[in-house]
Formats: sequence, structure tokens, C-alpha cells
Amino acid sequence: MSSRARAAAEQQRLRDLALLRRVRDRIDREYAQPLDVEALGRAVGMSAGHLSRQFKAAYGEPPYNYLMTRRIERAMALLRRGDLSVTEVCFEVGFSSLGTFSSRFAQLVGVPPSVYREQAAGELSGVAPCVAKRVTKPIRNREAHPATRA
Repeated sequence: MSSRARAAAEQQRLRDLALLRRVRDRIDREYAQPLDVEALGRAVGMSAGHLSRQFKAAYGEPPYNYLMTRRIERAMALLRRGDLSVTEVCFEVGFSSLGTFSSRFAQLVGVPPSVYREQAAGELSGVAPCVAKRVTKPIRNREAHPATRA
């Protein structure tokens, strides 16, 4: 490959990364809104498939999984706060079905949201929210190390 072709490929890669950052930032900002990969792709001029492949290559997971993780992280914070019911948290973070929310939450966190809420009630009192968020970051069960699985 010539140096000109390498430079052009590198410029395209940087443009794609900038677009992927826009998608990630939009998910971070609008996680509670109805978002789908097709619409996210259209917004940056990519097909859904291309966006998913490029996003996974850049961030380690497809955009849909990234969105679900953001929603569950926010749900964990709201459940730790304790002033909303599980149903209220479900709708607050962008799920339209309590069943889907509960099963996705249990898949990522390891326990249902109601159990998490009970366990978290006193566990993290006095811990700074930024530390609590880091310590309680959900890990996909199938991606967890075998030694850490329950």
C-alpha cells in the first residue's frame, strides 16, 4: 500500500472514530429515549450493520449492548437512592416493559432489581456516588471471569 493510500485510510479511520464517538455520546445523553441502531446509524450516515461492527471494534460491544449497559447503570443508581419503585425506575431509564427490564437487569447484575434494591439499601451509605458507580458497574455474566461467577 502506498503512503498516500495509507494516509487516506488513516483519515477515514479517524473520521469513522469521530462518528462513533458521536453515536456513543448520543447514547450516553439520550439513554432513556427510544433509540435503535438503525436510527443511530442513519444519523451518522452508516448502515445499522456497519455501525454495529465498527462500534464493537472501537468499544468492545455493539451499540445496543452499550445502550442496555448505560440504562442498567442508571437504574442501579436510582435503585440505590431508594426513593423510586422498581417499576418507576424501569420507565425512568427507558424500558417500556417491566419484564424486559427485570430480566436484562438480572442478566447484567446477577440479581433482580428488587433484590438489588434491598441489598443496596444500606450497603453503600456514606460512599461517594462516583465511587459507588465504579464499584457497582454491571458486568455481563457471560463475560465475567469464571472465578467471579456465582
